[in-house]
Amino acid sequence: MRNMNVAAVQMVSGPEVEENLVAARRLIDIAVAEGAELVLLPEYFGTLGASLAARQAAYENDGDGVQQQFLSEMARNHSIFLIGGCVPVRSCVSNDGASDEQDTQRARSACLVYGPDGERVAHYDKIHLFKFAYGDESYDEAELIKAGDTPETFEAPCGRVALSICYDLRFPELYRSFGEVALTIVPAAFTSVTGHAHWEVLLRARAIENQCYVLAAGQGGNHPNGRETYGHSMLIDPWGHVVSCLPYGEGVAAGLVDLARIDEVRGWLPALQHRRL
Repeated sequence: MRNMNVAAVQMVSGPEVEENLVAARRLIDIAVAEGAELVLLPEYFGTLGASLAARQAAYENDGDGVQQQFLSEMARNHSIFLIGGCVPVRSCVSNDGASDEQDTQRARSACLVYGPDGERVAHYDKIHLFKFAYGDESYDEAELIKAGDTPETFEAPCGRVALSICYDLRFPELYRSFGEVALTIVPAAFTSVTGHAHWEVLLRARAIENQCYVLAAGQGGNHPNGRETYGHSMLIDPWGHVVSCLPYGEGVAAGLVDLARIDEVRGWLPALQHRRL
């Protein structure tokens, strides 16, 4: 294993997939130019704020679709690990294998990882679905998203990398289930309200509890549909120190996953060895 440069891409995605992919391409190019070997795109990088019909039109079959093709090509062209924060992958079968008519209207929120050869190396379906009501804001992901049920990791040069998406951040038991990892990934589209209150403290807690780096890529700005997302994409080290942060707008937050730093923190405080439950 070795140290690895990583980057979180922050976007302000709109409803049009092609326009968003143009923006993502430009930002990935910037991250790679700065030395990133692993690049994370935010949740809903391909489309955010579209109408119900447009959102469903953007659903892709597993292994086939414009967003998946884009991720594969960019990973291969730059010889990097590229993580699509989420791609809406069609789901037409219920968890018990029976036909479920409602599922023809819903997709899995899939975090997809592509390696330097352009091949997919991991697929994680978001387990925890966001529901929130505050003032004029109301969200219920379960209306269009079908929950996953299986945690997922993959191997990178820096070691094992754990995958999660946005609302998962509020469920520490998911992160404990990964065991010892070098890096945890959190693509997100946190609302401005919840972001101001909880985003950084939860990210830092996950890094401290699990003594690993956390790389979080957010949507960050005012979107065409009037929604405001919190941004603050960041890299956090195993001691809870914020290595890099981009507060608002498009751009890149980058830094190094330093294996010596992980060993140092775990040596100071061997908390992972002290677990009793």
